[in-house]
Amino acid sequence: MEFILIAAFIAFTLWLGAKILDKAGIYKGWVFCLLIPVVNIIMIWVFAFTHWPNLKDDVKQDL
Repeated sequence: MEFILIAAFIAFTLWLGAKILDKAGIYKGWVFCLLIPVVNIIMIWVFAFTHWPNLKDDVKQDL
């Protein structure tokens, strides 16, 4: 039973991450970096501080 819950949690996390990356205008395939330990933390920081292609020009992006 716990394997089903773990698989469901992983699938939900990947689906949610793909939706977020899609809204930001970044390729959804990067969501698989969430499955790799340590790389997932680094990629979250990179995502947070990179330029988002779908960001409107009149919105100031503080880096």
